[in-house]
Formats: sequence, structure tokens, C-alpha cells
Amino acid sequence: MFSSLKKISLLTLSAFTLITAANAQKSKPLFDGKTLNGWKIVAGKAPYAVENGMIVGTMKAGSPNSFLITEKEYGDFILELDVKLEGTETNSGVQTRSHYDAEGNKGAGKVFGRQMEIDPTPRAWTGGIYDEARRLWLYPLESNPAAKAAYKTEEFNHYKIECIGNEMKTWVNGVPASYVIDTLDKSGFIALQVHGLGNKTYLEGKKVYFKNINIQTENLKPTAFPKSVYVVNLTPNTLSAQEKANGYKLLFDGKTNNGWVGAYKDAFPAKGWVIADGQLNVMPSDGGESTNGGDIVTKDQFAAFDLSFEFKLTEGANSGVKYFVTLAEGNKGSAIGLEYQVLDDAKHPDAKLGRDGNRTLASLYDLMKADKKLGSPRPIGTWNRGRVVVYPD
Repeated sequence: MFSSLKKISLLTLSAFTLITAANAQKSKPLFDGKTLNGWKIVAGKAPYAVENGMIVGTMKAGSPNSFLITEKEYGDFILELDVKLEGTETNSGVQTRSHYDAEGNKGAGKVFGRQMEIDPTPRAWTGGIYDEARRLWLYPLESNPAAKAAYKTEEFNHYKIECIGNEMKTWVNGVPASYVIDTLDKSGFIALQVHGLGNKTYLEGKKVYFKNINIQTENLKPTAFPKSVYVVNLTPNTLSAQEKANGYKLLFDGKTNNGWVGAYKDAFPAKGWVIADGQLNVMPSDGGESTNGGDIVTKDQFAAFDLSFEFKLTEGANSGVKYFVTLAEGNKGSAIGLEYQVLDDAKHPDAKLGRDGNRTLASLYDLMKADKKLGSPRPIGTWNRGRVVVYPD
């Protein structure tokens, strides 16, 4: 199922309210409603002030992203607050378990960590999870489109963020939005963002409001998410209890080639593929099609399915994830099937071939160009996440 001119690594293939009175007693305010005691501004120049019992951040032209961060760090917690953002042309967010690099951004300072998004733009990703200044989008709301309608423009919206163990869950006005399992960041500060304006300087003076900020750090009990909500599990080669309950299984165990054989072969290729450090690695070839180890295919066959995988490219690499491969052709080269393209668009010539970009990263090869607006491809040499969903009809 994979071919490559240069090395590519693959891991983790897997197929298919409001605060209650009881919780209020356990929660503590992070904001006293009068002062910014316990908070400090870093990274940008946008001002924060207290007005009518609210923290108000004001957008400032020429400033990068600004953050009002807690002086204290938190590990496991449930955070609830109300937020309102003026306009529909920019975004904001609430940082969790985050960190500050004072030397980052050429000395201007950099905040990084997972953020619950406030996004009133037409894509409507409010409640999604973005890894600020690091891995970018972890959970765009295309993974849970039912939650897009939860946000109310120009009104206060109730946010709930649950960080317990490796799991982060979010809710917008009581609607389950995002569910990420991640091994990074066991603790860190909480922060309120005012986004930089870039070339949208006409938005200077627009405000973002935060109030009723409460946190619970003891006697925590994870809240169940509906089974219908997709889980982004970034723990290598591991399934969560929810994924198992939903019928997912691992296609790669991180240690062996169990379940895989070479295309048009009876065994796994003797060369061209290496399993190490929990990764399935395609080794460099001479550039000819399937001239090294060739494609590999699953022993099991699938019809309707939900397939997730992580992949990492070296510079100039070309590969792919194929499906509906029958091997009926008896082809001597690559296996034939539909293909999720895995490619270095900048350095491999295949990106400029085909039609209208339908050979670029994440495209349905030679058939349909990927919409990169639905997710931010990460740089070559870092892990990206792909997903293919095939419905019965």
C-alpha cells in the first residue's frame, strides 16, 4: 500500500452545561471580578483590563498574539468560563497546560500549548483544539461538524474544558465539541488570548470578554462523551477505551508486521521496510515504482470504514495510503486502488502533475484535490494526521 522515493514513517494506524450547584461548591474562581491578581500579560502588546466584573482584552494593530496567563500552573482540572468575541473576522482562545518561552519569536516571547478555540468565522471551529505555536490543529471541528452550530455570535458562550490525565475534552454551551488524547504537557498555565491582527488592522479596538472563570482541581470525574464524537488519539499505537467500545482496532501494533504482506506476495517484504521505535518506515529507493520493498497490504479486507493514521515525511518523499485494493490485476508494480496522497508538495514534482492539484498532499490521487483549509499541514519532518472515511452508501 505504500511506495516512496525517500523515507517515510507511519504510526498509529487505527481502523475503525452550565456549572451545576454541586460542581460550583468544588470549583474555585480564577478571577476575582475586580483585579488581575494572579495573572500577567506575556508575548504581545494587547491590553487587558477589568470592566464590570469581566476581563476584557482589546485587539491591537502591530501586536503578535497576546496572552493573559495564570501565575500558577495546573495539571488535572475542569475549567468553566463565559466568553464573547466581537465580530466574525478573527479568533481567540483559552490556553490549557501551556508554557512560555521568553526567547521565542526572536525575543518577543512565545506561548505554546493546547488551546480551546473561539472561532466565529464562517468555518465555525469554536470548541476545536489548536496546539498554539507547535503542532497547529489537533481537532478541527470538521471532525465533529455537529458542534459547529453551538457557538452564538456576539453573545456570551459557556465554555467547559476538561483536562484529566492524557485526555482533553471541550464543550460549547453544553454541546460536546472536541476529544483529544495526548501525552504532551502534564501541567502548565491557563491563558486567555487576544489574537494578533496581521493585515486586518481595521479590527483594532475589537474586544474579547471573559467572565465567571472557575476551576476545579480536586475530586475530578471524567465526563462521558457521546460515542458519536470522533476521538483524536495521539498516543502511539494505542486505543482508548472509547475507541475500543466504538469498534476500532489497530492495524499496526508498533512492534511487528502482523496483519500485513507485500502486494502480490505471500509474505512481508524482506527489504525496503523497517519497524523501529513504534514506527513503520519505508526506506529510500532508486525512484522506480516498487523497486525496493514494494507496497504492503492488509491481510484483512474492508468495505465501509473509518481509518486514521499518522505519517512523517523526509524532504522530497512520495507515498500514499491506498484502499479498495483487490490485487486482482496481478500487477508487477504498485497495487491499484484509491489513494490518499502522502507527498512533499514543495520538493516532489508529482505535486505539479495531474489536474488542478489533485496529486498534492491529502488529495484523492488523480481524482480530487484536498482542501487544505480544512487542516494545516505541518512541516516536513513532523508528524501529520490523516483520516479516510468510507460510508456504506
